[in-house]
Amino acid sequence: MTVLRMLVPVLLGLALWQAVILLWEVPPFILPGPVRVAGTLWDARMLIAQNARVTIVEVMAGIVLGAALGWVSAVLLALSPAARIALRPMLVFSQALPVFALAPILTLWLGYGLASKIAMALLVIYFPITSAFHDALMRTPPESLALARMMGASRWREMWHIRIPAALPGFLTGLKLAAVYAPIGAIIGEWVGASKGLGYLMLLANGRAKTDLMFAALLVLALFTLALHRVVDRGADAILRRREA
Repeated sequence: MTVLRMLVPVLLGLALWQAVILLWEVPPFILPGPVRVAGTLWDARMLIAQNARVTIVEVMAGIVLGAALGWVSAVLLALSPAARIALRPMLVFSQALPVFALAPILTLWLGYGLASKIAMALLVIYFPITSAFHDALMRTPPESLALARMMGASRWREMWHIRIPAALPGFLTGLKLAAVYAPIGAIIGEWVGASKGLGYLMLLANGRAKTDLMFAALLVLALFTLALHRVVDRGADAILRRREA
């Protein structure tokens, strides 16, 4: 039943895609049909796989680093009023800057390799994770905190045994958002400057008028993002169920 629920929207999307091409007689160099894209996906599977591996590494590294940094930052902000005064405006300011404007700077500083793309993915997901986890930490039930203080718990013990477990759903919510946003950061980094990756392959295909290859790479990226979000979502649900058991 779950597979059927997943297949129905996919099949409807493919049917709508093909219908648009047939009804408006869209030429293949503007919008190739799903059959043509599927054929290109098979013919260029090695090329797409090589570039997909690079993008996957960038995204996964960005998520791991962003989650770790977001966790530490949120705990620090929750523990220290001084940190909230000093760091919170900087976090908001980092999101006020357009990502496309930061990508060339990061490429200039970190080069055209993996580092600049990982940094872009990290930058995109850092704020959602930090913000979601910090807000959850600050909403710890007051009665739990009062009981911990009555028992003489230190601030660190209170944080580790009371506030972090209570805020875990908030952190996992931020992680779910990261699974969707991280590929965006990696692709933007590849568009600005790269020699490998799905974003690079899309630009290369577009420059050579290979629209079918561009759509094939885009399809792989979309499927990877959906799969990543589903894995993170399932993992988060499993963690919460184990905690409640």
